[in-house]
Amino acid sequence: QVQLVESGGGLVQPGGSLRLSCTVSGTIFGIYMAWYRQAPGKQRELVARITTGRSTMYLDSVKGRFTISRDNVNGAVYLQMDRLKPEDTAVYYCNNYPSTWSWGQGTQVTVSS
Repeated sequence: QVQLVESGGGLVQPGGSLRLSCTVSGTIFGIYMAWYRQAPGKQRELVARITTGRSTMYLDSVKGRFTISRDNVNGAVYLQMDRLKPEDTAVYYCNNYPSTWSWGQGTQVTVSS
């Protein structure tokens, strides 16, 4: 069973940056990967997706601020988050797309002054 481990979250001021990392226990070759987030009281939503050919797609509210990337050799997916806003506060998760693997524990991102 594939295991997902997210890291890199934390508390950051508005306008700050964070880089999230996700390590996958299995191969990600040939698999679309994505980052999702869940804010308190809200449903989990897709934030960014990256194809096997490294084409990307972003939630409208994060376009131009977030960048998803992948390292197939090391089985890792990253999310560079810049110009963070309080509304980005959530637990962030990675998974395949569409999400069929069991969810990891996620990493908490809190944007607050």
